Amino acid sequence: MGASRKIAGTWVVMVAVAVAVLSRWVDVAEASHAVYEHLQSLESSNYDPKLRTGYHFQPPKHWINDPNGPMYYNGVYHLFYQYNPKGAVWGNIVWAHSVSTDLINWLAVEPAIHPTEPFDINGCWSGSATILPGNRPVILYTGVDTLSRQVQNIAFPKNLSDPYLRKWVKPKYNPLIQPVGGINASSFRDPTTAWYGRDGRWRLVIGSKRGMRGEAILYRSRDFKRWVKAKHALHTAGGTGMWECPDFYPVSIDGKQGLDTSEYGEGVKHVFKVSLDLTRYEYYTVGTYDQEKDQYVPDGASPDGNTGLRYDYGNFYASKTFYDAAGKRRILWGWANESDSVTDDNSKGWAGIQVIPRAVWLDKEGKQLVQWPVEEIETLRGKQIQIKHKIVKSGKFFEVKGIQTAQADVEVIFDVKSLEKAEPFDPSWSTNPQGLCGIKGGEVKGGVGPFGLFVLASSKLEERTAVFFRVFRSDDKHVVLMCNDPTRSSYKSNLYKPTFAGFVDVDIAKNSKISLRTLIDHSVVESFGENGKTCITSRVYPSLAVGSNVHLFVFNNGAEDIEMSQLKGWEMKNPRMNDGEI
Repeated sequence: MGASRKIAGTWVVMVAVAVAVLSRWVDVAEASHAVYEHLQSLESSNYDPKLRTGYHFQPPKHWINDPNGPMYYNGVYHLFYQYNPKGAVWGNIVWAHSVSTDLINWLAVEPAIHPTEPFDINGCWSGSATILPGNRPVILYTGVDTLSRQVQNIAFPKNLSDPYLRKWVKPKYNPLIQPVGGINASSFRDPTTAWYGRDGRWRLVIGSKRGMRGEAILYRSRDFKRWVKAKHALHTAGGTGMWECPDFYPVSIDGKQGLDTSEYGEGVKHVFKVSLDLTRYEYYTVGTYDQEKDQYVPDGASPDGNTGLRYDYGNFYASKTFYDAAGKRRILWGWANESDSVTDDNSKGWAGIQVIPRAVWLDKEGKQLVQWPVEEIETLRGKQIQIKHKIVKSGKFFEVKGIQTAQADVEVIFDVKSLEKAEPFDPSWSTNPQGLCGIKGGEVKGGVGPFGLFVLASSKLEERTAVFFRVFRSDDKHVVLMCNDPTRSSYKSNLYKPTFAGFVDVDIAKNSKISLRTLIDHSVVESFGENGKTCITSRVYPSLAVGSNVHLFVFNNGAEDIEMSQLKGWEMKNPRMNDGEI
């Protein structure tokens, strides 16, 4: 169930190597979602559209969280997700279900799974989809049973001839997997997509913990009905706490083409991802999977835990990938929760979105993943503007005019002509880019940078969210920081407005150029640095910079002049967004 138990309210993000970062949530024992009983079934009569996203996935109203069981089946994309059909806070969770033929336009159909049986009566939480031989899709999900144990269940489509697979059935032999043999029954959830081994057995992992040691508990089955726990975990790491929403899949060493989850052999690496309940962020490693030993070992450059690689260094959690057989690509979905208050969420009548689906592949050096919005998103591009070869002098900014930018797609290439004034890099910053951005935000003048964009900005810049780069000088190289700084995004004082940041793997001294793509959508800012090597998502809620009053600026608060080699911007149209049954 992963993020489906995250505590909505006020929480403290504990990062072992970093300063404590205040956020909106509070970590309480084994629970991850605060329960607001007086709000969770309060049907909202006022659905405020003012800061609602236009082209990001969300239902017409109410709370959503984890993407569940995404799959491509017989020409249709399916996305299930955790949904409260009765209110704008967490509670009453069902598996909502939407379908699409292009990943952009979505039709809502009836929810697929409700809590109805003894094995899931207290919760139908997160899980995955697997396509079995004979082209038969199944869902594996975590249920909370009458004893409040987390157990793993299966569901099948009732009618395979229905192109939208509207109805799903739960066989009476559930639960498939129970927390026995010393497993913590309140920390045992989120089964992965299963993969098929050369020995004729299926495998999957379930997130868990033993004390503060995170575990991916491995199970095997020959018939997808009787599952046997392996003697050892697929992977485990100390000091990381509960591993929610694990994901495990192969990637090609060469090229951008995705691989089926059961792919194994020459030219293949594997990715293992977990959502850390301890930090509320996600981390992944790239490594080697030994199918004979059924063990996964991360590469040396890819550490476990909260100093490791992340899909997204911002407001992003409980992600799930799937193999898109039509496009021969692996696609990533992730949940971006609210930065607004619970009271405001209830007043708006909605809470939570899914980020734009991203294609993911291994970079040429084999050190990290690269992510890019699926190409279908470009069909929403409308009116365009373009600016070339403009010098942005030290301490200056200019407005980008000609398109409405409350709902836009902007691509920029910056040319860094000189690195002479780059600030020295303190090695203690190397494991805490978010903390570094908090110290050296968009308003703090530097040597080379900060330079980038002010998005969702008011006309006089009273409100703005800064998306920028800053270059530092270390002993043997230059270090590039990418940051989203929403600390001045709104006059509202009750918002969660942390800086988010990650380092960018780019040789700026050799290449001189660095790219930035930003998807702007009223209350979300998704940014992709250096062609998708570093990604950051922020939720922001302006008071002035709304609708036609939104502006876009290019700025440079560094001592070195920067050339903006090219800027392309498009207004984005609205797709069809879940105007069906929900």
